[in-house]
Amino acid sequence: MILLVGLGNPTPDSHDNRHNVGFKIIDAINKKFGLSKQKPKFKGLLTTGNISNKKIYAIKPLTFMNNSGICIRELIEYFKIDSGDVIVFHDDLDVDFMKIKTKFGGSSAGHNGIESIDKFIGKEYSRVRIGIGKPQKKIEVSDFVLANFSEEEKVDLEKVIENIIEAIPILIDKKLDLFSSSVNNK
Repeated sequence: MILLVGLGNPTPDSHDNRHNVGFKIIDAINKKFGLSKQKPKFKGLLTTGNISNKKIYAIKPLTFMNNSGICIRELIEYFKIDSGDVIVFHDDLDVDFMKIKTKFGGSSAGHNGIESIDKFIGKEYSRVRIGIGKPQKKIEVSDFVLANFSEEEKVDLEKVIENIIEAIPILIDKKLDLFSSSVNNK
């Protein structure tokens, strides 16, 4: 069993925020692989299905970014999913715009959603960091990540999400480096 987690904030006005890129990826996975209809469970919107003959759970926590770990812990305890089988998609300021980086474990680098997950399940899980770049003007980081993507950025984002979706079977096999190069080299 694999648990895919997309981080974001559940308010309607957050839909196109940079901070909600994880939600967008889960939505695209659900659509592409025909996962079940979203159901509110474990303080999130849960879907299930199979990808590459593996049982998949995919969730968008509804606890807001800073409390994402609560939702994840409840779900992995209920379904007896090992934290090593959790893959989290989230935005990252320190990764170039629309590039991705993957890693297993490590620090949160100040990302509140990741800090929350670390607190509730430990650090032994995989992360797919989607680059949102850095602000061009001097503004607060929180204002930047909570701002919407521009129309131009949305076009680039769709392309990256397509590349991620195409490479999902590689990710589910936990070939993180191969997944990153597959997505970034398209």
